[in-house]
Amino acid sequence: MSKLVGKVALVSGSGRGIGREIALKLASEGARVVVNDLDADLANQLVEDIKAIGSEAVACIGSVTEPDFGERFVSMAVDTFGGLDIIINNAGYTWDNVVQKMDDEQWYAMIDVHMTAPYRILKAAQPYIKKFHLQNKAAGNEVFRKVVNISSVSGLNGNPGQLAYSAAKAGVVGMTKTLCKEWGRYNVNVNAVAFGFIQTRLTAAVSDEKTINVQGHDIKVGVSDQVLQMVETMIPLGRAGTPKEAADAVYLFCLPESNYISGQTVVVGGGFDL
Repeated sequence: MSKLVGKVALVSGSGRGIGREIALKLASEGARVVVNDLDADLANQLVEDIKAIGSEAVACIGSVTEPDFGERFVSMAVDTFGGLDIIINNAGYTWDNVVQKMDDEQWYAMIDVHMTAPYRILKAAQPYIKKFHLQNKAAGNEVFRKVVNISSVSGLNGNPGQLAYSAAKAGVVGMTKTLCKEWGRYNVNVNAVAFGFIQTRLTAAVSDEKTINVQGHDIKVGVSDQVLQMVETMIPLGRAGTPKEAADAVYLFCLPESNYISGQTVVVGGGFDL
């Protein structure tokens, strides 16, 4: 029996990779999903793929760093599906540099996408979270809602060359712990998943320099075959994780079985812990 039937979920950065797998997993369990990506084609294709497996979805196109994005994202869920039950703050990317070579634009890009964007989404969601909780309580129904923030082992332990990214992902953990205490009164479970080495376009093995374009910036991504092999020898399970495995971990925090788990950060890295 599908465990998320009737639930409404937001999944930021869900056009590809881990975010796409999260959206598909939630939808496969009955959730109606508001997906998001900078690329309209990717987001709209995901909507069609979700509909093809029998659920409902709508796309909120745009950058999570836009000042009004949080309001648009939350409003689309409430206006389209009439509720809000699950928030997955997944959108993000890496833009690496050591401190002496980093400029303010690079620093704030990491802070904005990994911390400010989730803050704005959660702030926009609060009035609805409170409203729906009070309605449930008045009706005598105990309903738990879920927030899952995406962090990283780099945020827990640091990683050379990732000063801004690590700082932002560490901030996600603090945000998670604090919101757990603020929103417990609304029956909201707030947890974080800290990913280790997961197979995405950001961590793919490359022989030549590869870049992605994010809002006008060409950002180097990928790792060399040698680095990939070295990292995989450090993972007890012997390999990098797949986006589906990463999504499954997020899904665990969306289940009714997690109703008494809150404020936690779980490392999903096959035993890898920097």
